[in-house]
This record gives sequence, C-alpha cells and structure tokens, in this order.
Amino acid sequence: MDKTVASPDLAVADIPDGATLMAGGFGLCGIPENLIAALHRRGVKDLSIISNNCGIDGKGLGVLLDAGQVKRITASYVGENKAFERLFLSGQLEVELCPQGTLAERIRAGGAGIPAFYTATGYGTKVAEGKETRIWNGRPTVLETALHADFAFVKAWRGDRYGNLVFRKTTRNFNPMMAAAARVTIAEVEELVEPGALDPDQIHTPGIYVKRIVRGPRYEKAIEQRTTRKRPA
Repeated sequence: MDKTVASPDLAVADIPDGATLMAGGFGLCGIPENLIAALHRRGVKDLSIISNNCGIDGKGLGVLLDAGQVKRITASYVGENKAFERLFLSGQLEVELCPQGTLAERIRAGGAGIPAFYTATGYGTKVAEGKETRIWNGRPTVLETALHADFAFVKAWRGDRYGNLVFRKTTRNFNPMMAAAARVTIAEVEELVEPGALDPDQIHTPGIYVKRIVRGPRYEKAIEQRTTRKRPA
C-alpha cells in the first residue's frame, strides 16, 4: 500500500520514448515541476502531451519543448511561449487546440469510462471539422472523444503514503481529473504525511488512482506575468 518513491527521478524512470503524458496545472499554477524536471533529465523524446497549456519559455512544460522532447500537444491555451510558436510554424510540433471546457470534459470522460460526448462548443468552427455532429433538443452539437494517457503527472499540496491527495485552492484545476484518466498516475506533493493524517472528507483524489507519490524537493512556483501596483501613500 505504501506508494512512496524516493525521488522524482526514480518516479519517472520507466517512462519510454513516445509515451502519452497528461500534466496538470493552469499556466504555471499547480504544475508538477519536479516531475517535469526529472523527465527532462532523462531525455525522453517524442512525447505526446495533454495539458491546458505548455508552460512558458524555460518554465514548466516549456523545458521539454525547448529540449525537443515533445512531438505532439493537445492543449487549450498556447500563448506566451516563443518556442511553441517556432516549433509549430516550422512543422516540428503537432498541435491539437481544444476549447478549455471541452478539454476538461474530455479528460474527465476518460477517467469516468465515457468514450465520447456531445457539446455545443465549437460547432460551426474549425474545431468541429471532420467530427460527427447532431441536433439535440434543437441545438446543434459536435461529438468529442475522451482523452486517456499512459502517464499523468499531478501536483498536490498534501498527500499520504497511500496516495490520497489534497489540492490547495486553484491547483484543483486539471490535476484531479487527470489523475483518473491515465494508466499510471504519479503525484508529487509539497507535504507527505502518514496515513490517517488527512481528513477523509477533505481528500480530493483517492489513493486508488495514484500509483506513485513523491515529495517534491523544492518548488519555485514561478509566476508568468508579475504585475504590481504602488502602495497608497
């Protein structure tokens, strides 16, 4: 039952070239930065990434992009990343853009065992090209398929040795749903506690979904765009 791993490098040691990887986070908030860094050190290539975005230059998933380790990405928002733009325009990166709510639901559906669902979002746009459409209750919709992955990297605030996780505030973005949609979920946490230390009513992801858990050695918690205002006199 003890799912702890000694280091991020050991936690990602069996991820092969060509793997499909989900990575939690929104922008640079709630990202599994230690696991991403460990994967970068391994030099794994031809990765297919499913994430809301791909970090920024030199931060988050942007580290893997800069190193040429990513072959394909399914994402909602891809701004603020010059490497992403360069690789996409040069044909070195395959990109599937997906509306944010649809992306979240495709991941959730993957974890819930739902193969596909209809949504009105994207109907009549490029998002719907080549996809089945249907009228439901007088409203045109497009069929979207569920998303799954070989591995998922998630970042939580606290976790116990059984893999139960608690996310803090906005880090409950894509992390919980990704934990359920991958064959192997690897969680990194800021605080690793003993079983029984977490309030059962406050657990967001049950340990049944988590295969490995590791305490992150350090967290930079970078901010994409820091904006400040002058304090009143």
